[in-house]
Amino acid sequence: MGHCLSCLGNQSNADVVTSTQRNKDEMTEIVSSNQVPTVMISDYPQEEPLLHNNEISINCYTNSSHISNANALNSINEHSSGDGLPAPKVHVSNEKTPKPFYHKLPSIPHSMSSLGSSESRVSESKLNYLFDQYKDSQEDTIFAEGIENLCIDLQLNPDDFKVLVLAWKLNASQMCRFTKQEFVQGLKSMKTDSIKGIQQKLNDITSELSTDSEQFKDLYRFTFKFGLDVSTGQRILPADIAILLWRLVFTGNEPPILDRWLSYLEKNPHIRGIPKDTWYMFLNFCEFVGDDLSSYDDTEAWPSLFDDFVEYENDQMNQNVTKNDIKIQD
Repeated sequence: MGHCLSCLGNQSNADVVTSTQRNKDEMTEIVSSNQVPTVMISDYPQEEPLLHNNEISINCYTNSSHISNANALNSINEHSSGDGLPAPKVHVSNEKTPKPFYHKLPSIPHSMSSLGSSESRVSESKLNYLFDQYKDSQEDTIFAEGIENLCIDLQLNPDDFKVLVLAWKLNASQMCRFTKQEFVQGLKSMKTDSIKGIQQKLNDITSELSTDSEQFKDLYRFTFKFGLDVSTGQRILPADIAILLWRLVFTGNEPPILDRWLSYLEKNPHIRGIPKDTWYMFLNFCEFVGDDLSSYDDTEAWPSLFDDFVEYENDQMNQNVTKNDIKIQD
């Protein structure tokens, strides 16, 4: 039995040597034929030997920075060979440097990057050209004559409500003049650079004012400032100008009390001016009193001019009642 165990031991050792040599031959064959493009074999320090007989040590690792592509065969290091000499290193690389995704994207044209902005489509050169058509020959400002020509092109009368709306949108500092900055910046905010565009915008804004009370209130307050002569530091609106502007700003939206109010001002020439608080409060006054003056309360903090107007109207009403009673008696 001892002899048999010895034979088996010798046979086992022979099988190991033969298997080891065959493994070496197979590895050499694989490297020569480049059949392992996805494995990188390196001479980096070994961590775990695949063959435990200390003849061949192979380390395989994956290059994580290029994990989306096939891993390349990098190197083979045999620490010993049959003749005791180190085996030569073999480097095989099928690696292709990947092109980042964003490099493949075409650049966005400048014109497309501004498609979302309406204001960017307004041409400042067109606005400057349009301004030059109406400006004064001596100053960089559109005066009364230029405004009249602009109104002709817009097919509007100079005293049209839409001309007031245009002045409001241009934020004009005073009547009968538009500075270049007011004209250009105002049309930019309206997002138009042509006569046809101005006409369309004025139509749209006028329609909105009939339903938007806050917008109308802003226009109404602007109208007072617009009527002042800022060159002289005027702070009270002359009565005759105030009457014209009241008629203009209430075009198409006239309060029931307006005609009687304006008639009162015209019949009392001693009323020479309208202060800002009176102008502002008149809008509230119209909403409060409605069709008649029966709901007016003189104990409220109304401007004194309203008190005088209501008293005058009541006197007129009482006189009419008295006259009617006399006629009936006759």
